[in-house]
Amino acid sequence: MTFNFHTLPPIDLEKLLDIAKEAGKAILTVYHAPQEEMLLTQKADQSPLTLADRLAHELIFEALTRLTPHIPIISEEGKDIPYAVRKDWEYYWCVDPLDGTKEFIKHNGEFTVNIALIHQHTPVLGIIYVPVSGDLYYGGSAIGSWKESANGDKKQIHADTTAEKWIAAGSRSHASAEDTALLLKYPVVETITAGSSLKFCLIAEGKAHIYSRHGPTMEWDTAAGEAIATSSGAIMTTPEGAPFPYNKPSLLNSGFLCKVR
Repeated sequence: MTFNFHTLPPIDLEKLLDIAKEAGKAILTVYHAPQEEMLLTQKADQSPLTLADRLAHELIFEALTRLTPHIPIISEEGKDIPYAVRKDWEYYWCVDPLDGTKEFIKHNGEFTVNIALIHQHTPVLGIIYVPVSGDLYYGGSAIGSWKESANGDKKQIHADTTAEKWIAAGSRSHASAEDTALLLKYPVVETITAGSSLKFCLIAEGKAHIYSRHGPTMEWDTAAGEAIATSSGAIMTTPEGAPFPYNKPSLLNSGFLCKVR
């Protein structure tokens, strides 16, 4: 299947999905290696960086450049592009090669590969691959949202917009008192926790109804998840209800709220 986005040449969806899967394979070679081979270091913001982050970044960057040389790329491990250069981009790839590095280090399997296509200030296509389970989520404004299991079974997924009692998707590593307070405004009866961008996937497949994040994130943390969740029938805004923009002067996000309509 190919995609046509306005002024872009057709993009091969299956090749995009394969890029995410191949990055996942590269990550698993490190995940299953002895702990000392992770080469754990720290970024400038003190967040962890492993060999798997670097391998996945290099693979995705090279593959996307070959597939779509006309589309620029912002990646967590290659993000130092001045706003003056990127402010007029109509499209760009927004990539987190390994979302959930803390979960990767904990060996709980809740980490993902995130690839999103941004049109102006909005994600129009998102891909989230879960290397340990083999589950693949993808969605966009033109196709809706889908889940492909490791065995190849594929089904369209939808947010649960009719529930009267809601389940909240909570962060495995970043819970806050502010998020707890905000959820009191909604009919939440239960909270389930998950790492990385999997919380967006829970909403997209109808297993949760709301995900609040008070603390800061980066654009590559949310872009793919937003595309999949909103294409399934959810909405994504600031906590105050304003649109949630991308390609900002700073790639740092403020808080957000993703919920069913």
